[in-house]
Parts: sequence; structure tokens; C-alpha cells
Amino acid sequence: MANRIFASPSPHIHGGESTRRIMCDVVLALLPALAVSTYILGLRVLLITAVAVASCVVFEYLINRFFLKRSSTIGDLSAVVTGVLLAFNLPVGIPWWIVVIGALVSIGIGKMTFGGLGCNPFNPALTGRIFLLIAYPVQMTDWTTGVPDALSGSTLLADVKYNTSLLSEVDFLQMFGGHMNGSMGEIGALALILGGLYLLWRKVITWHIPVTILGTMAIFAACVGATKGGALVWELPLFHILAGGALLGAIYMATDYSTSPMTHKGMIIYGVGIGLITMIIRLWGAYPEGMSFAIFIMNAATPLINKYCRPKRLGTK
Repeated sequence: MANRIFASPSPHIHGGESTRRIMCDVVLALLPALAVSTYILGLRVLLITAVAVASCVVFEYLINRFFLKRSSTIGDLSAVVTGVLLAFNLPVGIPWWIVVIGALVSIGIGKMTFGGLGCNPFNPALTGRIFLLIAYPVQMTDWTTGVPDALSGSTLLADVKYNTSLLSEVDFLQMFGGHMNGSMGEIGALALILGGLYLLWRKVITWHIPVTILGTMAIFAACVGATKGGALVWELPLFHILAGGALLGAIYMATDYSTSPMTHKGMIIYGVGIGLITMIIRLWGAYPEGMSFAIFIMNAATPLINKYCRPKRLGTK
């Protein structure tokens, strides 16, 4: 009797949402960015994305079938979303076998080790991305292989990090349209924003995490820009929002249900933390980009945030 679960009498409220429907919305929201990336970087974008998605789906099926001895969960499409997000965090010229390794780490370690969807404390795609960045740093920072000559070389984020004067030469309209180096999901700012608006309209996400992250980054960058004088007060914030994985991370990865706080107050604290850590790493850290590490660190802080930012109980003042 002690292990039995008792439910309250009907009627019960049902919102009509399902994991599959939410994941479908996320995939649809990412399609514009996929299209822009394919247009700018070429058809290899589709190949890398297909390899990542297929690998994530296969690994989740095999782990469920042969290790956990339970029914398949690939029907909820969460593995598909993980695959797309993993691909979006990779350079287009990366070897396909490294993509497969990243998928194995994302699903096998980042997700299924903890029991599957809803139990993972860290974003699975980010787990795979960070592992690959540490294990294969050369391949993960190679922006030349398979990329048009106009986009070869280092990223704008790396260039400006070590030479702020280059910011005066940056064309923000081109950045907004996607003409810049970076991972496959980092180069379509407009497409990412349109996808985010779609998720807001579908009520898959709320504004709290994306706006707080980007707002914190902008304020931090503006303060740093003010110390340097000139137009950097507005150029530096705009640059850091458009460059790197700021939009991809803030809209699509930091908002993961399993790894983000439950309350709006907690989401704001979480977003401020991600924004601050991202800017600290970008400006003074060893890596040009800090979004992945910032989200990963704040994922670990989510249980603590949830503990101190609990929703009010029904009927309490």
C-alpha cells in the first residue's frame, strides 16, 4: 500500500499539449535557420544535420532496447531536436564521424544516463558540444573546410575579442542576414529570431529566459563599451547579441524544460546568470564564445534556483 499512487477524483484539467507536439514546434522553429545556413554554407549543412539526427535517434533506440530494456521513446521526437541542435553547434566542415561521437555523448551521457527526457540535469546537445570542443578542439574551431572563400578564416567573435578596433569595420546588416563565420546555427540571426517568435506564439517558451539573457549581455557590453568611449556603447552590445551562439543559446537551448527553472522569478535569475557568465568568458576568458559553458553551469544551478523560487501553494497569500 505504501508504494501505491492515489489520484484525486475527476474532473482533471488537460492542456492538450504533448511532448511530441512541443518537439514538432521546436523543429519547425529551427527550419528557417537551417534554410539560411544551407543557402550560405552549402548542402553539407543538410548532410551534417541528417547524420546528427539519425545518430541521436539510433542511439536512443538502442540504449532503450538493449540497456534499459524498455519501450522506445524515439516517438516523442526529443532525439530529433537534440540532433538538430547538436548540428547547429558544429562547424559545417567537421568530419561526419565526429558528429556521430557527439550524438553518442549527447544521448548516451547527456540524456539516457539520467533516465531519459525530463530527468537530465544538463542540456543533451550542449553536453555533446562541450565534449567535442574539449576532445577535438582543432576540428571544432576549423571554419575553413567546406566553407566559401568569402567566409573562411576565424570568427568575428574571435577577431573582435583580441582587437576591439575591428568593430568599426563590422557590417551589422550582413551579420543580421547571416554573412559571417560560425557554427551552422549561429549565422542566421533573423531566422533564429523568427523561429523564437513562433515558439512564443505557440506558447512553447516564455519571454523570461531569452529576454533576460540577451538583456543582461547587452547591458554588460554597454557598460564595458562606455569605458572605452566612442560608439562602442551601442556597437558592442549589438555585436555580442548577433555574434556567436547568443540567439541560438538564449532562445532554443537555455529554455529547455528539463534543465531550466520552473518559476518566472527563477527563470530571470537563471537568465541573468547565463548572460553574465557568457560575457565574462567572451571578454576575459580563454574561449571567444561562452554561451555553451554559461548554460551548462546554470543548468547545474537550476535545482538550487527551484528550491528557493518555489511557486505559491494554492490558497496561500
